Amino acid sequence: MPATPAPAPAKKALTALDHRIETAVGHSIDRLWEHRDRDLLDAPRTRLADAHRGLAQAETSVAFYRVLLHRLTSGEFPVEFPVEAALFERIGRTVDQLEEAAATRDDRQREALAALEPVERAARTQGPDGVPELSAPDVAALLAVAQGAKLHEHLLTQRLSVVTASGTRVAYSQLQRLEEAGLLVRDTSHPVHAGQPVTLTDAGRTTLTGSRRTSVGATAPARRAGAWPAPGRSRR
Repeated sequence: MPATPAPAPAKKALTALDHRIETAVGHSIDRLWEHRDRDLLDAPRTRLADAHRGLAQAETSVAFYRVLLHRLTSGEFPVEFPVEAALFERIGRTVDQLEEAAATRDDRQREALAALEPVERAARTQGPDGVPELSAPDVAALLAVAQGAKLHEHLLTQRLSVVTASGTRVAYSQLQRLEEAGLLVRDTSHPVHAGQPVTLTDAGRTTLTGSRRTSVGATAPARRAGAWPAPGRSRR
């Protein structure tokens, strides 16, 4: 009899927690995974996204072995003589694999639930939107800073400005306002003339990824030619 193929990992399988997760984070599972890949999530949502991925992969394995068992019992696969012995052996092996996959799925679901609970608690305390009101320029500034940014002081004019990795600039007054809101933070261990790294706080990441306004005209600025940091050269 041909060997049983291993289940191929799917990008996303439906799980019993999908609706609760989407309600807690305020957007779709696909968007949650996308933000995780871009490293835009705070620590609790990062744990939730990773736990959900593990659960989705486990659900894929359960579905694979369930379908395989159905195909075996329907007589789809040809078997050699003696028919009963070969068929029963393969069915028994598949049942064992299905039980193991189901046990793994249950473990992953408990892990996802544990990661979901603090996100749900935070969503209940933050109100219906879960994020503060931000203008489109502020959302665009957060998106730009998420790509990498530094606060510089001009040696001659002493003027302060934030330069982002996309090559755009964020006004110092805007930086101060977003700092006071707890959305951005500077690394003051670096001198300003050398460039102080500016990063999103956990609250800033939550605000950015949870805000539905990020899809309404507020997108990250396009990278300009020669902008810092310069893209690496392709190797031949």
